[in-house]
Amino acid sequence: METSELLKKVRKIEIKTRGLSSHIFSGEYHSAFKGRGMAFSEVREYTPGDDIRSIDWNVTARFSTPFVKVFEEERELSVVLVVDVSASGAFGTNHQLKQELITELCAVVAFSAAQNNDKIGVIFFSDKIEKFIPPKKGKTHVLRIIRELIEFKPENKQTNIEVALKYLTNIIKKRSIVFLISDFLTEPNYKDALKIANKKHDLVALRIADKNETELPDVGLIKLKDNETGKIIWVDSSDKSFRKKFEVNHLKFEDDLKDTFNRSGIDAAKIMTHESYIKPLMNLFKNR
Repeated sequence: METSELLKKVRKIEIKTRGLSSHIFSGEYHSAFKGRGMAFSEVREYTPGDDIRSIDWNVTARFSTPFVKVFEEERELSVVLVVDVSASGAFGTNHQLKQELITELCAVVAFSAAQNNDKIGVIFFSDKIEKFIPPKKGKTHVLRIIRELIEFKPENKQTNIEVALKYLTNIIKKRSIVFLISDFLTEPNYKDALKIANKKHDLVALRIADKNETELPDVGLIKLKDNETGKIIWVDSSDKSFRKKFEVNHLKFEDDLKDTFNRSGIDAAKIMTHESYIKPLMNLFKNR
C-alpha cells in the first residue's frame, strides 16, 4: 500500500473512532475499567469516624498521637489488544470484512485508553505470535497501532488462540485489561489457557461474526472456501436439509462458545459485520 493511501486510511479511522471514544465510550470505558488496586498515598492525623484498622502504629508511636494511612485508587492501567490476524478475517458479506471491523474496534479501544491516560499494547496472532507491540501511552503510539492493523500481513493463515493466551500470560507481567478479539472459528483447545489468563488479567472477549456464517442463503450451487486451510467444497444451498444442518451446527458452536466464556468468568460481546458495534460495546461496558 502506498504511504499516502495508508495515511488517508489511518486518518479516516482516527476521525471516526476518536470521535466515538470522546463522545460515546469515554465515560463507560472509565467506569468499566477503573483502577483495580489501592496505592498508599500519605498519612494524616486520626479524626473521629476513621477506621481504626487504618492506623499507622509506627507513626502514631513516633508522634504520640494517632495517625492513619490514606490510600488512593491506582488509576494507571495497561490495556492489551490480543488480535486474531488469521486468514478467516478476510471474510465479510455485509458492509465490511471482519478484519476491517477488528481494526475499527481496536482503534476505539485504543483511543478510549489513551484518553484515560492508560498504556495500550497489541499482540497479533495467527497459529503463532506474529507481532508484539509493548504497551505505551500517547496518540502517536495509538496511530502506530492503527497503521499496523491496516497494513500488517501475517506469515501464517491458521488460528491458535491457546498460543496467544500463553504468550500473553508470559510476556505481560503486570495485571492488565485484555481484549481478546477473534471470530473464534477454531478448535476449542484454549479453555485452560483462557482461565489462567483471566486469573492474571481482566480479560474481555470480542467475537467478530458475519451474518452468512450463521445461516446459509438459498442461492443454489455455491463454492465455499476455508481461507485458513485453502480447502474448497461445493454445496447445494437450495437443499433445505443442508441449510438446516448448517444452522444447527452453528447454533451448537454458539452455545459451546458461550459456555466456555461463562465457565471462565469472562465478559463477552458478539459484534456483527453488518451492524453497528456501538450498542454491543456500550452494553458490554455498562454491564461490567
